Amino acid sequence: MSQARVQDELSVKKGPILFIMILGAFLATLNQTIMSVATPELMGDFNISAATAQWLTTGYMLVNGVLIPITAYFMQRFSTKQLFQASMFIFLIGTIVSALANNFGTLLTGRMIQAAGAGIIMPLLMHVILTLFAPEKRGSAMGMVGFAIIFAPAIGPTLAGYILENYTWQTMFYGMIPLTLIVIAFAFVYLKNVSERVNTKFDTISVVLSTIGFGALLYGFSRAGSLGWSSAEVLICITAGIIGLTLFTWRQLVSENPLLDLRAFKYSMFSLTTIISIAITMIMYADMMLLPLYLQNARGYSPLESGLLLLPGALVMGFLMPVAGKLFDRYGAKWLAVIGMAITIVTTIGFIDLTDSTSYGYLVLMSTGRRIGMALLMMPIQTAGLNQLPPRLGTHGTAISNTVRQVAGAVGTSLLVSVMTSRTTAHVQDMVATGAANGLSQQQLATESMIQGINDAYVVIIGIAVLGLILSFFITRTKQAKEEEFKTVVRQNVSIHPN
Repeated sequence: MSQARVQDELSVKKGPILFIMILGAFLATLNQTIMSVATPELMGDFNISAATAQWLTTGYMLVNGVLIPITAYFMQRFSTKQLFQASMFIFLIGTIVSALANNFGTLLTGRMIQAAGAGIIMPLLMHVILTLFAPEKRGSAMGMVGFAIIFAPAIGPTLAGYILENYTWQTMFYGMIPLTLIVIAFAFVYLKNVSERVNTKFDTISVVLSTIGFGALLYGFSRAGSLGWSSAEVLICITAGIIGLTLFTWRQLVSENPLLDLRAFKYSMFSLTTIISIAITMIMYADMMLLPLYLQNARGYSPLESGLLLLPGALVMGFLMPVAGKLFDRYGAKWLAVIGMAITIVTTIGFIDLTDSTSYGYLVLMSTGRRIGMALLMMPIQTAGLNQLPPRLGTHGTAISNTVRQVAGAVGTSLLVSVMTSRTTAHVQDMVATGAANGLSQQQLATESMIQGINDAYVVIIGIAVLGLILSFFITRTKQAKEEEFKTVVRQNVSIHPN
């Protein structure tokens, strides 16, 4: 059955299909964001450092990033309904394990099981949109999806803050169990298949190489915060990660049936928007980790107050997503990206000089401004790249896009927490050496040094955003490549890399 025929037959059923899948994606996104506000409390409950606690977010994104490449194979091998229900069942198991956790190791295990299910949902949803909607209508469709997905981070921190003030942190997971069961039940009744199944081989070696590459790279970034960038362990892990990803890339390029078809990068706009997406993801996810640490650990705000500070910006971002989608369909992504990145840079500058007396209202204003910039960036950038790919590369393109975003979020979070940690230590030493610490208590010294370390991390975020702004000027509006062009790319690649 051709893609056009599938689209024609299912045109009247788009609503129920998207509604069910967006519900699943909503739960996966909500689960990913609720831990940001809970991090300071978990550090106290389990007596762990910030570098260790951030693995509850980083580990979640890492498992997503490792498993998403496999979803390109899964989306070809299994039906939409089978794959979605399987992912939700795995997510349910992880949620139950997390709810019953009584130590950090068990909680981390539950989070990673959740991630194994959640990692399949987003690329599957993206693939469904590419199948059901023509390129000229995908911006609006992606905008609607963006509204639903962004609504989860909008209420996640606030909901988590309320729960943490009135109940134990396990309640967050207990509450998610019935919601997940509802999604599974709805999918069983209403979800339909939207793509043709293809019998392809599973490449075990590629899975091993990608797991080693992504895992080692992220572990190296995470350990740099406590061991330092010159540590042998850090350097060995980062080097092993680079080697693993290099071998993984080589295998995909020479394979007749790659696990993840990297020939998608032959299309210039897809490659460019993927790089910009890395910057966007690092900016967004790292901030979700840094701001709660500043508010709760350095300023003494409650989890609920921390969550409420993030709420206005996330809500504004959610409501602007459909608007950005319509603007994309009409004007393209270039100026949306330029304006959005410029807004993000200007508002992030407001976070590089935080003190122990920065007003709550000021923080709300700057945080909301950053989310306005993000709303103009996220879905238009991703859709612009995917629109250039021929239909045959749709599953691989969505898998690549989501893999890059998840790994960028994980590496960005690890990198900036490492910067914050190392710079905090350096500021302590500088203040002691210069006598600036005289008259300060141990707690005051630690707080002041931490705030300065967070300021330094925000400077790094600005540097990443500036790079994204420069690249945004090179975005152009392209048409979807035809299958004949894709076959030419394949023939050229095989002639260069014969098996």
